[in-house]
Amino acid sequence: MPKGYWIAQIDVTDPERYKAYVAANAHPLKKYGARFLVRAGRFENPEGSTRSRNVVIEFPSYQAALDCWHSPEYQAAIRLRLPVSTGDLVIIEGYDGPQPA
Repeated sequence: MPKGYWIAQIDVTDPERYKAYVAANAHPLKKYGARFLVRAGRFENPEGSTRSRNVVIEFPSYQAALDCWHSPEYQAAIRLRLPVSTGDLVIIEGYDGPQPA
């Protein structure tokens, strides 16, 4: 079964208040088996547009990624994030097929 991923790009307008969101999202992310693969590290943007913060979170399945986002715990966390950031989030199923040789 392919894993699930959240791919997010965020601009944070109030870093101090954003910390409340980070604290609030810890429980639902752990509950649904999330693991950070990328968390606001260095990056270059050779094509297209981006935001100042990039995050990739891996879940054990696509369904777990969806369930986490829809959970009451994560929805409560979102209410802390929305006033202090702007972002884009994609929930996507991983790929288990052939790879380049």
